[in-house]
Amino acid sequence: MASTSTFLSTLASRSAAADSLRSAVPSFAKIVRFLPAQAQISRRRRAAVLPTPRAAVSGTEKAPSSKHERVVRVHSTQEFDDALKAAKNRLVVVEFAASDSEDSSQIYPTMVQLSRTCGDVDFLLVLRDDESEATEELFRREGVTKVPHFNFYKGAEKVHEEEAIGPERLAGDVLYYGDSHSAVVQLHSREDVEALIDEHRGDKGKLVVLDVGLKHCGPCVKVYPTVLKLSRSMVDNTVFARMNGDENDSCMEFLRAMKIVEVPTFVFIRDGQIVGRYVGSGKGELVGEILRYNGVRVTY
Repeated sequence: MASTSTFLSTLASRSAAADSLRSAVPSFAKIVRFLPAQAQISRRRRAAVLPTPRAAVSGTEKAPSSKHERVVRVHSTQEFDDALKAAKNRLVVVEFAASDSEDSSQIYPTMVQLSRTCGDVDFLLVLRDDESEATEELFRREGVTKVPHFNFYKGAEKVHEEEAIGPERLAGDVLYYGDSHSAVVQLHSREDVEALIDEHRGDKGKLVVLDVGLKHCGPCVKVYPTVLKLSRSMVDNTVFARMNGDENDSCMEFLRAMKIVEVPTFVFIRDGQIVGRYVGSGKGELVGEILRYNGVRVTY
């Protein structure tokens, strides 16, 4: 198995520039301290351009910091459990990687980028090498057999997992499961829905767009970055809200009452009345439907 230094060297070559990665990502230096002194990153190594995730970031945005790196490497089940406990209800994204995995080295810089901008999410790295039985035990306990593997936790409970995904899907997953400070209203019960509808009754009430999905719904994750972007650009005339039908019994009861059988389903509500629906994850079609229910003539 390749050494940790090989994995880290590959990470540097995949970033926009090895020098900027070393200066702007302190965790890189933190991991390098485990390496032999002669393991250096070559300045002459050709750097590949890392695809920038196109999905919007979630939560409180933070500028890149050279003083604090938010991807934390953990080495044992105890460190892992302590990190989940410390996060409380924040989303924790964990990459399980291997030092000899090309795919791991390709996706890790995206983790670093997301950690700089997603202030409401914690990021962990579990790196498999040939010297740590404690790390192997963590892999076994979490049921990880292939890398890179991503687990998503909230309240120390796993809410989602992914394998073999690219930068855009990872960014979308982080946004979908971690966003809690955006202009999209998060609804957790049927009572929440009714209160939101009542709030926007009347002639001057805004169009309410209710995004109904499920926790492990691929198309729901795919379309959510568009929902978030629209919520920020159409704040003057439209309210966006989201509910996961499988979050609890109240949410599932609401789905049954609304006769929602496919997700994502977008319900359009004005002045307390349902005026239309759109079922699907087509970004263009969704934008067109929202414009139409806001009185804009749309030609398909």
